[in-house]
Amino acid sequence: MAMEPDNIQIRVHSRRGGGGNMIHPVSLESPPPSIPAAAAGANSPNGVVYREVKHFKKWLPWLIPSFVVANTVVFIITMSVNNCPKNSDSCVAGFFGRLSFQPFKENPLLGPSSSALEKMGALDVYKVVHQNQGWRLITCMWLHGGVFHLLANMLSLLIIGIRLEREFGFVRIGLLYLISGFGGSLLSALFIQSNISVGASGALFGLLGGMLSELITNWTIYANKVSALLTLVIIIAINLAVGILPHVDNFAHIGGFLSGFFLGFVFLIRPQFGWVSQRYAPSINSSASNTPKFKTYQCVLWLFSLILVIVGFTVGLVLLLRGEDLNDQCSWCHYLSCVPTSRWRCNTQPISCQAEQTGSQYTLTCSNSSKSRTYSLLNPTATQIQGLCTQLCI
Repeated sequence: MAMEPDNIQIRVHSRRGGGGNMIHPVSLESPPPSIPAAAAGANSPNGVVYREVKHFKKWLPWLIPSFVVANTVVFIITMSVNNCPKNSDSCVAGFFGRLSFQPFKENPLLGPSSSALEKMGALDVYKVVHQNQGWRLITCMWLHGGVFHLLANMLSLLIIGIRLEREFGFVRIGLLYLISGFGGSLLSALFIQSNISVGASGALFGLLGGMLSELITNWTIYANKVSALLTLVIIIAINLAVGILPHVDNFAHIGGFLSGFFLGFVFLIRPQFGWVSQRYAPSINSSASNTPKFKTYQCVLWLFSLILVIVGFTVGLVLLLRGEDLNDQCSWCHYLSCVPTSRWRCNTQPISCQAEQTGSQYTLTCSNSSKSRTYSLLNPTATQIQGLCTQLCI
């Protein structure tokens, strides 16, 4: 017996609970003969059954929580490598043993020493350029300077990332996160070459940039679009403004944001509703038979952004591998990462000390402030001396 095809229509369904203010199309279909209409529509108004359209389906987020777990595990491993009791004369939370934190004066974020972060793969421009350790552009985004740093980034990642992964899936959001993190590391390496850099902030700002471009390119499927745009711009501006504080790598934030913004036009583009209606109900919506999948402005933004990302990353890598310091070409750009005030300085010079040994007595003299102190040490390691130097000079 031949079966009649389902009567499928496209209906706009606005999800306001937990899904933001995006309007989602769902298909509207009559229940199959084997299921009573009353039972099929028991939970739907007017006895209608809804199912999600493929191009607007909801995904189960698992990648972003996995990133949070991975960052946390890496931080614990870093603290184990740091082994504060062995390399420092005083540690915070010493009951944690080798997982205890460096002194507050050295690291107020409750974390490891800079030498431990460097061992684990922190971004060190000298090693990237002169020792062929380009992998540090990736590994640095999985490291964090301390507990406070880790908590702030991971909470932000959960809030922002889960919403995006639910909407666009793990492949697109995973690529957006990783490539944006790389873009943040790349811009940071071109401007901050005297200190190491760590953190997932560049990737996080990439997700924020992606949210902004997604709102722009999918403008027609949003309700309350102006308020959503203003809210997002204010959030981004506040977070970038925090980056002008000392010891914050705002170039990684800016690089990640720009990468994510342009990648959002590439990865997060949505088809227009007319095309969806044409695909799922061609016989009913015959008037929309010539509706293209994407609007013209979406295609233009897609192509322009893809070219810009490829060219930008290529030029950035070439400049980095040539050892270029973009501060030489831009005398004011350093203010984008730190603005000096009467309350703090923006000193980016690396900390170093001169050491003099007399038996088991080591006298360390800070190179930039001439402060000195004598320590009684028995066969100290280079890491231990560097840690004492950092405490002395900060």
